[in-house]
Amino acid sequence: MAQMTMVQAITDALRNELRNDPNVLIFGEDVGVNGGVFRVTEGLQQEFGEERVFDTPLAESAIGGLAIGLALEGFRPVPEIQFFGFVYEVMDAINGQMARMRYRSGGTFHAPITVRSPFGGGVKTPELHADSLEGLVAQQPGLKVVIPSTPYDAKGLLISAIRDNDPVIFLEHMKLYRSFRQEVPEEEYTIPIGKADVKREGKDLTIISYGAMVHSSLKAAEILEKEGVSAEIIDLRTVSPLDIDTIIESVKKTNRAIVVQEAQKQAGIAANVVAEITERAILHLEAPVLRVCAPDTVYPFSQAEDVWLPNYKDIIEKAKTVLNF
Repeated sequence: MAQMTMVQAITDALRNELRNDPNVLIFGEDVGVNGGVFRVTEGLQQEFGEERVFDTPLAESAIGGLAIGLALEGFRPVPEIQFFGFVYEVMDAINGQMARMRYRSGGTFHAPITVRSPFGGGVKTPELHADSLEGLVAQQPGLKVVIPSTPYDAKGLLISAIRDNDPVIFLEHMKLYRSFRQEVPEEEYTIPIGKADVKREGKDLTIISYGAMVHSSLKAAEILEKEGVSAEIIDLRTVSPLDIDTIIESVKKTNRAIVVQEAQKQAGIAANVVAEITERAILHLEAPVLRVCAPDTVYPFSQAEDVWLPNYKDIIEKAKTVLNF
């Protein structure tokens, strides 16, 4: 196996699927010659040609409409939205059209579209680039929303997403692109969409997270272990649909839980997870299920980013609140 960053793992998955299926097309702003802002698609146009990997105008709405039309004609489009903060411009295509295609056509048509997009804070981007807007698409029935936290997961989940006959929103946290390497098989493999992963087993407390906050949660767990606390870390990997069974199984074992997300607190993925735990496992709880989230404010300018974003210290503090309840 090769040591890969998340960028390299995603590129490897895209290359694999371009080779595997001639109907796979990759397009977006600057994804061709330049290989995208983060060089995720670097070299793919040279290898597969301008008809399969190509640049589009700076118009997210056009990218979404093109993806829908191509999908209806039998292709498997993989459009890139350059930053997920620009999803508002393509929201009708995603939530209003892609998500409803199978339903409105009575199963006659599908939308095998994988919308890739970077997001997330901690890298000092300009305004509107770092927002965590996964809640906007996770609320829409008909969409699957995937957020990997490791290179291994990224490759396997992206291959699964491209092969899926329904639309998948595949979000890539910018801070994780090149922050570490991991052993990743060079051959193709898949990871089921909708299946969480227990990144660390424990018995005293369940910490549920996704994306970059998984690594903050793991760091918190290491510190808590030195204080005699055994924390189990669940990486959701897919935030819609949720892997309820893995969450509830863990909560029944530990009897305490906190949910960690980078996004603002209101109406987020964490709130949904808390509701599911409360509805399904309230008699197993020995404390309220608490959340670690960003404040309910507009994402700040980069000077205040480090103060605004949740971190491992916030997770430890909330964990102790639950443990001492």
